[in-house]
Amino acid sequence: MARRSHLTDLGCIACEDLTELGAGKEGWLVNDPTLLSALDTHCLALSNQSLILILDWNNHDSNDPSSINKLKIRPSLIPSLQGEITAIQWLVFDDIKVLAIGTSNGYLLIYSLRGDLVHEQMIYPGRILRLRVRSTKSLLSEDASSEELCVVMSGVIARFDGSDLWKMLQKWSQDTHSQMWERKTQNGEDLGNSYGRITHQLWNVSKYGSCADASITGLMPPPLMEVQSSERFYCAVTIGEDTVISAYRLSEDRSRSLVGAILSKVVPVAFSTISSFSSMIWSSKKASPKKSEVKPQSFARASVLTCLKDHPRKGEKLTLSPSGSLAAITDSLGRILLLDTQALVVVRIWKGYRDACCLFMEMQVGKDKASSSSAYHEYSKSDYCLCLAIHAPRKGIIEVWQMRIGPRLFSIQCAKGSKILQPTPRFISSSSYSSLYYPLEVFLLNGDSGRLSVLNRSFN
Repeated sequence: MARRSHLTDLGCIACEDLTELGAGKEGWLVNDPTLLSALDTHCLALSNQSLILILDWNNHDSNDPSSINKLKIRPSLIPSLQGEITAIQWLVFDDIKVLAIGTSNGYLLIYSLRGDLVHEQMIYPGRILRLRVRSTKSLLSEDASSEELCVVMSGVIARFDGSDLWKMLQKWSQDTHSQMWERKTQNGEDLGNSYGRITHQLWNVSKYGSCADASITGLMPPPLMEVQSSERFYCAVTIGEDTVISAYRLSEDRSRSLVGAILSKVVPVAFSTISSFSSMIWSSKKASPKKSEVKPQSFARASVLTCLKDHPRKGEKLTLSPSGSLAAITDSLGRILLLDTQALVVVRIWKGYRDACCLFMEMQVGKDKASSSSAYHEYSKSDYCLCLAIHAPRKGIIEVWQMRIGPRLFSIQCAKGSKILQPTPRFISSSSYSSLYYPLEVFLLNGDSGRLSVLNRSFN
């Protein structure tokens, strides 16, 4: 009996352009901490601190890597002002797809697939660690919907609502087809600031020290003694060195503590002074474009819900499930904690997984093939169950476990220098809503060979 394969090969993306990012050296994809990646359907973005390479293999021959469309973006970053590239993420709407970039000095930049700068905005002085997209759209209840771009910094979280991003990108898209856009391009104006600042919320979550990773997990009810209003509250989970897990209630209200008030006033002023001095030195060497100085907005209110301290354990990576109800957290002791983000309770622990990487995925488990063999059968969310893919590079394996307390479904070998990836969640609008359900998938990229595969989503 033939052994079943749990991987489907999609082709090879190897090309000469990857050598600028280190390709050709053994383990280049996983050994360089400055190498970033972001996956979307038929599209992969790879970046170091100054260069972004986008590979688009839609409609290409899987046996001919030269047929892959390639785009290089070299953002015009002033080291003393914007800093270096530290995070990348796709923003995908109905018919608009752009790439968001976070920098070491707290800037958010958005680029089009043609390499044009769409938007530039300073969030808060500090290194952007992660850009996260979360989309839980409910057409039945607007209160249950939450679509956002979450900007994670060391001790600070910023939230951009999906609708505000969509409005800005719609205006940009309209301008690209108008004569106004051509005049702006010819005049050399700063297109990155032509649409104004995008509204966002900002919270200080550094009560228990700096964080290595964080995420907004979703909406949550207000405190029991809170006066009822239209104000929304969000739950955020952070991980770091001082506390393995911390949870906060984030309010849209900007009433803040004394510490938050001091930080919101002192830090921007100090950063502004340093930036002004650095810009003077830099401008003597190279003329820089005019940029109006914008100070970060004040912090909104963040209340501590709980924290877990377990020295010397340190939180390292955080992965959120599609609904936000579960989070997989890896720590420095080789453990993986499965956190219920609503009850704020650890419901499962795996041990012996140092340097592991986790991604949630959806699979058909134990489904009767005969019942779903019809060509007219449309799968829904109920046809899939939530699983967790664990990549243990030291063991050279990928394991898939059924949530929450289910068994290990299967284990596959993977080559050294491999990395698991997942497409960015798409922002959903009412006009583009479809009854078709697309399950969450996990992809495997072998950096040394350039082969890209997908984990099969059916297990019987």
